[in-house]
Amino acid sequence: MKHYYTYEEFKTDTKELIKQIKNEKFDGIIAISRGGLTLGHCIAEGLGLRDVQTIRTELYDDTTKRDVIKLFGECKFEQHKKVLVLDDIADSGETLKFIMNYLQENFECIEFISATLFYKKTSCYEPIFWIKEASMWIDFFWEADYREE
Repeated sequence: MKHYYTYEEFKTDTKELIKQIKNEKFDGIIAISRGGLTLGHCIAEGLGLRDVQTIRTELYDDTTKRDVIKLFGECKFEQHKKVLVLDDIADSGETLKFIMNYLQENFECIEFISATLFYKKTSCYEPIFWIKEASMWIDFFWEADYREE
């Protein structure tokens, strides 16, 4: 069973997330590719942040989970003290947990705060900020609307 997540839902939820995090005073954003890219861009606009970086992971092939998470990309921080890490969903939580551990181990002087639109209670990692609990597969508009038929 799937839930089609519309642009209007995304816009409403993203504005709510901006309200929740706007007082945190972030120096930059890391958008986890690909799911966090659309959210990262919109949150950056809402917070007036220009420093948006990305890390790409691969945990799923379509809807099939891989055995090992692969990490691609590298972030560079100059005077950063606090960075927002964004993804669309904490589904299994493995990707977000892996990335948060990686960032904290490699950039010990920076505080990393995680946020997602969706969180599943079965996830092994709960983001600091999240908007909705997911109980089924979320079919995001940026996936569903642009698939080849």
